[in-house]
Amino acid sequence: MKDFLARLIATGLYSGYTHHLPHLGHTATGRAIRVNFAGTWGTIPAWLIAYFLISGDQFVLAAVTVVVFVVSIWSAGVAEQTYGHDAKKIVIDEWAGMFISVIMVPFSLPNYVIAFVAFRLFDVVKIPPARQCENLPGGWGITMDDVVAGIQANLLLQLLIRVLHITL
Repeated sequence: MKDFLARLIATGLYSGYTHHLPHLGHTATGRAIRVNFAGTWGTIPAWLIAYFLISGDQFVLAAVTVVVFVVSIWSAGVAEQTYGHDAKKIVIDEWAGMFISVIMVPFSLPNYVIAFVAFRLFDVVKIPPARQCENLPGGWGITMDDVVAGIQANLLLQLLIRVLHITL
């Protein structure tokens, strides 16, 4: 039961299984063109929760972020025994990073869309220390690179909004 629950949570309620689009077309040789968007697909449910359910309530967002962070470390650590280290199916770490990216960001659709794009960009590029965090053991290594990407995305938004006074 523990393993089932850990896999259910680690896969973001199975959103981690939606990482392949059916296909985008075919090559000249007839092979299907498939694009892997595991992190992006895994982040979408967290964005929807942040925008539509939490709706800018900073107290609720902070509480949800802490819970998701702690649960991510545990569930990702258990799930990696089944799926492998930082397997594409494990997306709860994306949830933690996405929630972090919108903490203290003024609630608006443009701000949350920019947070989503910035988080995905920082998660893919892995600016230090994000890359180094992947080397941490177990669920820590799976989760912390996304936490760092979320912090980096949040700092970018804070710079745009509070320092450069770009309001959206």
